[in-house]
Amino acid sequence: MKKVKKGCYGYIKYAKIKTFLVTFVLFAIPLVIYVTGYIQTKSRLNLFTFVAILGCLPACKSLVGLIMILMQRSMPEDKYREASRAAGDLVAGYELVFTAYEHTTPVNALIVCGDQVVCYTPDEKADLSYMEKHISRILTLNGFASAQPKVMKDFRRYLQRVSEIADRADHYREGIEFTPDERYPELSREELIFHTLLAISL
Repeated sequence: MKKVKKGCYGYIKYAKIKTFLVTFVLFAIPLVIYVTGYIQTKSRLNLFTFVAILGCLPACKSLVGLIMILMQRSMPEDKYREASRAAGDLVAGYELVFTAYEHTTPVNALIVCGDQVVCYTPDEKADLSYMEKHISRILTLNGFASAQPKVMKDFRRYLQRVSEIADRADHYREGIEFTPDERYPELSREELIFHTLLAISL
């Protein structure tokens, strides 16, 4: 199974398989420990059972993650190709799922250019205003207070806006000062914004 990084097309499918395998192994380990203890002592009341119970904690945590990722849908390939073509050389991400206290919101595509952060969500029930405020709050806390997030449900409108930004990328980057982050000196400002958004995604 080829690894797909978070933020790249195909990540949802990869994450489902990976999380399932990890969860399976995490549940198998305490099961093996419990069976081993029972075979050796002929009783459930032993140290092996205690260790097996503790071993179920990370397994249950992984199960929650598995349930969350199984609820997500991969981005259709044709839409990915359109979004990628419109983004051109801009910093772009795909198949993200932004998490918040109230709910999670799938973001099939996004771009970052200067202070512009444009996202597309296929979720018709998504609260766009809430998501924009949530993204803005996260970016402000991480030193990008001037960032202007925009979340859209209309894919054609998203493509149009991305194309407009890509055509005038230098204009949107004009006048923005940037000091490289000591932790990630190799990342540009736009890549750092994207990196911050990855941190709030499943």
